Amino acid sequence: MALTTLDAKTALLVIDLQRGIVALPTAHPTAEVVTRSASLADAFRRHGLPVVLVNVAGGAPGRAEQARHSGDFPADFVELVPEVNRQPSDHLVTKRTWGAFTNTDLEAYLRKQGVTQVVLVGVATSIGVESTARFAHELGFNVTFAVDAMTDMNLDAHTNSIARIFPRLGETGTTQDVLDLLEKSRA
Repeated sequence: MALTTLDAKTALLVIDLQRGIVALPTAHPTAEVVTRSASLADAFRRHGLPVVLVNVAGGAPGRAEQARHSGDFPADFVELVPEVNRQPSDHLVTKRTWGAFTNTDLEAYLRKQGVTQVVLVGVATSIGVESTARFAHELGFNVTFAVDAMTDMNLDAHTNSIARIFPRLGETGTTQDVLDLLEKSRA
């Protein structure tokens, strides 16, 4: 893990920390992921940096071999968990695909804010987080992953993303690494 720097205008992207997703069985306790993500969100807000809260309210059409949810979600499925402490300054993105950039205003919002780097956290590592990171990288944003603030429904998929995919898309570190860089760069 080698986190080197945070750009002057870095945004935090919190992926799918919503009631319906955090209730699913995961490789790591979601309570820890939520706590770490919330601490990052608080720190970004304190430093006047953008916080983007992403939830998912559907899925891309098309056939797949693996079964997907079909039908309606429970009423509270898309509600963000209260621990992320949504603030009026936060930007909400509701996605209907794996990645938060597809058919949303995320790129336009980040560009308008002058953002050059994103820090990603959330669930699921190999799906929402990785898909969003791939697009961020392709769009020219510097990408950082707080790997202890994410988990997946499948441990092998989580490990593959962190060990093999993320180092090709950006830099990885812990929540504390990001917090330390944030404090150091804003001192």
